[in-house]
Amino acid sequence: MHPTAALILWSSAVIAVQYLAYPPLAAFAVLLGVLPGVLRVWLGFVYRARWLLLTLWLILAYNTPGEAYADLVWAPTYEGIAEASLHAVRLLVVLGCLSWLLVRLGRDGMLAGLWGALAPARACGLDSERLLVRLALVLERLQEPPEKGAWRRLLHTTPDFAAGSAVVRLEYPAWRARDAWPVLLALLLLLGVALS
Repeated sequence: MHPTAALILWSSAVIAVQYLAYPPLAAFAVLLGVLPGVLRVWLGFVYRARWLLLTLWLILAYNTPGEAYADLVWAPTYEGIAEASLHAVRLLVVLGCLSWLLVRLGRDGMLAGLWGALAPARACGLDSERLLVRLALVLERLQEPPEKGAWRRLLHTTPDFAAGSAVVRLEYPAWRARDAWPVLLALLLLLGVALS
């Protein structure tokens, strides 16, 4: 699959997930979980996002109006619990989609896919090369886990801007006719969600 087609398919899946209920979300999660290599990366993302998930759940559960759980004044509402749980599951599935994209493409493939997706912006005269270089540097930096307490040192020292790569290599494969199938699938996915 062409990197740009994979990126388009991923974007469509992320948009579609926002409109799905529990049964299709569960089916989508099972489909993602059985793909080779995705589950390990997915569980790593979920572990890193655990506080974000908890915070999102608490904010939505306590800020959605409705009837208080068990008639307790300090408890979230039934409607808030339902809304928060659904959004948390959607975020989990989005993390699964991101895991698939990273396993499928890797860092270089993601950059190549973004290069292809930004072709219309380049045709309009926008400078997409800077965006790709910045994204490449960020993704390179994220490959190394930060050591404990690194954020404190970052506040007290000047950053070393010369530590990144001097050259960003981008290999962009040729688009073939079979690469249009994932794009067609993405459009059908979005059309199905829009009509439901």
